[in-house]
Amino acid sequence: MTTIETSSDAVAVGAADGSTGEGAASRLGGPLATIVDWLTSADHKIIGRLFVGGGALGLLGTIVVNIVLAVERTDGDSVVTDRAALAQLIDAQRIGFVFGAALPLVTGLCLAVVPLQLGARSLAFARLAMLGFWLWFGGLVVSIVALARDGGTLGGDPDMVELFIGSMALMALGTLAAAVSIGTSVLTTRAPGMTMRRVPFFSWSALVYALCLLLVMPVLFGTLIYLFVDHRYSRIGFGGNEGIYDWAGWILTQPTTFVFAIPVFGLLAGLAPLLFGVRTPARGVMFGGLTLIGVAALAGVTQLGSIDLPWAGSGLSIGDSDDFEEKLRDVLPWAFFNLLPILGVLIVFVMTLVVIKPTKGARPNASAAMLFVFVGADLVFLAMLASVLESIDDLALQGTVFEEGVIAALVYGIALAAMGGVVHWAPKLTGQVIPAGKSAPLALLGGAGALLASVPYFVAGFLDQPDLFSGGWLYDDSDLVVWNVLALVGQALMALTALGFLALHFQSRRDDRSEDGIEDDPWGGQTVEWLTSSPAPADNFVEVPVVTSAEPALDVAAGRSAAGGSAANGSARGDR
Repeated sequence: MTTIETSSDAVAVGAADGSTGEGAASRLGGPLATIVDWLTSADHKIIGRLFVGGGALGLLGTIVVNIVLAVERTDGDSVVTDRAALAQLIDAQRIGFVFGAALPLVTGLCLAVVPLQLGARSLAFARLAMLGFWLWFGGLVVSIVALARDGGTLGGDPDMVELFIGSMALMALGTLAAAVSIGTSVLTTRAPGMTMRRVPFFSWSALVYALCLLLVMPVLFGTLIYLFVDHRYSRIGFGGNEGIYDWAGWILTQPTTFVFAIPVFGLLAGLAPLLFGVRTPARGVMFGGLTLIGVAALAGVTQLGSIDLPWAGSGLSIGDSDDFEEKLRDVLPWAFFNLLPILGVLIVFVMTLVVIKPTKGARPNASAAMLFVFVGADLVFLAMLASVLESIDDLALQGTVFEEGVIAALVYGIALAAMGGVVHWAPKLTGQVIPAGKSAPLALLGGAGALLASVPYFVAGFLDQPDLFSGGWLYDDSDLVVWNVLALVGQALMALTALGFLALHFQSRRDDRSEDGIEDDPWGGQTVEWLTSSPAPADNFVEVPVVTSAEPALDVAAGRSAAGGSAANGSARGDR
């Protein structure tokens, strides 16, 4: 069932009306009216771009914090910055990675693109999504204020600690509101003929992502209420401000953070067929792989911790049946929550290889967006594999910098994939084409930076360098210096990547302002959004499209080619 136009006279392809989708600003006039229109808009493209823009700023801020902390680690026997400020920088890093960068980037891309992919005129509960943006953005600002004034998990000002807890609750509510809009859109605003089996892979991954947030965020919000009340009145039950991460830190660690990467693999599944212009076989298998990644949300809901392997650390033998069964009961849920998401990613990778297998005589249609997404997905997969090692107590990686390497690889992979999404859908969202010759090197630079920002910490973790919570800026092992210097270089490369991408985006937007406009489908897309104009009008489609397969744009292109071939053959027969 859909909530958009479903009458029989709806046509398959809509024409452009020249509208830019910027809402009422053009009618009111003036820069102030434009700002007001953006800040109060119900256009999902604008709401999504606000989330993405805020996430870009959050990513840059987080990279700056990471650089400061990395500088501290390069001289482990002294403290460069103020010791009191280090506690707040640690909190800023954790909050920045998840709530400042990963969540808004992914959520914004889903809000901006999903209604277009569904053939819908608008987003379900668009005002709720805009409220979600303001709740998230307000919570992020409040968290910065709280940390700047000695709040946070290691802060000394009780009022600012409570303000910090409240800011996390605001950001949780904001992302929850956006998730309601995304999930409802996929379930109720599909174009006529678009069954759930015909939903584009990115939109399917957005649905799984939204449902995971609907599971996780209410649990986080309830936990934060308990923490706030306890801190305000007794500070006994939950350990005061030092207990915040003990009870709510699961939202900032693995495997819960895998949830935020689900749309990354939806992007990968959606872009892979474009390489050779083929259809994806066995779509249900791809759907299953994307859905399996969402099992990570259950780890957050249950707050499952790490384990001891049943065959290590305690001299346990299989012959000791009682102890073995007890350990096995621990291992099975751990394997369920940690390994099933990895199995889902492997399914997506295998199906991607099946799709991109070159055929004889076919020429690849590679793009910079694909490169960004491939690099980002590989980084996320690396983080997932490393997280499995971190969760095993016998390896003694917990409490080391290993975990920071995991979250760095994960979030930077998400950020690079989001950049690929922006490159791919820029024609529809902003009416611009970001040149591949300039953007593709940024994907390689960002990939190198993310690897350097994470892998050296994997090595240092095995060498027992403590994390920041354990005094990781104070150590006297000179053998660790080289790994910390490499990580600092990686953070610097990520900063250059983020700044370079923003500069390229604005430069391309200025250069593409011409009367001729751009192609409606510059990439040879297969899904519904490529049947409307570039940029898409305010209500996305002049006429609601009718979908007859999972690749409607490919059907239209094939029909045009067949019609052109028939016309050419008729002309040739007439000449004879």
